[in-house]
This record gives sequence, C-alpha cells and structure tokens, in this order.
Amino acid sequence: MNVSFRTGSYQRCISGWLVLLLCLSVSPLAAQSLVNENDLMAQAGQWLQKTVKENQSSTSTRLHMEVKLGALDSRLRLASCGKVELYLPVGTRLWGKTRLGMRCLEGVSKWNVFLPVTVKAVGKAWVIRREVLPGALLTQEDLMQADVDWAEETSPVLAEASQWMGQVAIRQLSTGLTLRQSMVRPAQVFAAGAQVRVLAQGQGYQISADGLALSPGVVGQATRVKMDNGRIMPATVLDARTVRLEL
Repeated sequence: MNVSFRTGSYQRCISGWLVLLLCLSVSPLAAQSLVNENDLMAQAGQWLQKTVKENQSSTSTRLHMEVKLGALDSRLRLASCGKVELYLPVGTRLWGKTRLGMRCLEGVSKWNVFLPVTVKAVGKAWVIRREVLPGALLTQEDLMQADVDWAEETSPVLAEASQWMGQVAIRQLSTGLTLRQSMVRPAQVFAAGAQVRVLAQGQGYQISADGLALSPGVVGQATRVKMDNGRIMPATVLDARTVRLEL
C-alpha cells in the first residue's frame, strides 16, 4: 500500500506535535503561581524588627538599632508557599552585614533562600580626635565621644575610658576612627630587672616591700617578682612602679 501526505496536511501534523511536546515540557514551576515578593519582604521586615528589639532588651547598653533589608536575587522565581519560615543561618547574628534565611515549609515546591540584611547599632563610643602613631600611649587628648555604628566592624567597641587607659596603639589611628579592641594593646610599663614596690593586702592589713621584677610589666597583667628574702612571687602589675601580690 502506498501512503502519501499532502504538503499542507504534513506541516499541520508536525506543528501539532510540536505544540504538544512544548506543553508537555513546560516546567511545573512555570505553571504554579509565584510568591508575592512584597509580602515576603514585609514578613521579613516585621520578623527582624521584633527579633532585634527582643535582643536589645536583653542587654543594658543603650543602642539605637536600625535594620535595612537588601534584595533577593532578581533571577529567583519562588513558587507560592502556604508557610514561610524565617531563621538565622548557623554562625550568623543580627549585627552588621548579615543575612536572613527564608524557607518554604508548605508548598508544591520547597525552596530556601537568603536575604542580605544590614543591622546598625548606633550609640556613644570613643573616637580618635587626632592622629595617633603606632606604639603611642593613648591619652584623654587623643579621644572624644561621638555617636557611631558599633556594628560597622566585628571588633568590639571600647565604650568605657577604663578599657583603653594605659593602652598603646597597635597601628596608626586616623582622625574620626572608632576605637576598637583590635586597635590597641596594654602598654609595657617596666622591663625585667626593674625595682618595683610590692603590695600585699588582706582583711584588715596592707604591707609593702621592695622587689625585683623578673619579667616585663604590662598594666593589668601577671608578672613575677623576687623578694628580698629570695622568694619568687606571682603579682599583678598596677602601674609603672607598683605590683600587687596574688595571695
């Protein structure tokens, strides 16, 4: 039997099959409704404000917290979801540049994405008033107080004067820089072999004697001193001339 197709009929048949194949190859996601990004961002904003406020109430430091949402990758096409869970990824916290996790728990297509977030913590701190050279001892004239973003860097802010008094700059500190823990170290106030005054204090008494420092002295840190009777005692450095015995 000879079978033949007319050109027009053949073209219509091929076109029909192509349409059918295209319909069958459509991604399931394309057929689904997409999540409303505005609603998702509003949910994220509310969750962040609530969580930041709760975290702030648990600390005694008075800081003004500001939260700024970033944007999801514009290439994402998230399927509609009945329940979205917001969470902080392991190892992150709401401080500085961070991210918020969002995942779909109830939907045809499960998804998990991350939203960039910036959290500012504005409060009083010490700021460099004039340039400080490496190794220079910090003084009151070098610093002033100002409102700064504590979360701008990971190193902790030195908010109290007692935290930087007697410290020296590790590197050059420029005007306007917020003073942080990573920028300073305790100053060495005497070298090994220096004569020091040794204090010993107990309940109802305080005595002092002379001693010989066996190691360099840094304020607030441990050293060893040799007493006149030859005994070697552990002590804490108080200043350039004084140590306190650890009884």
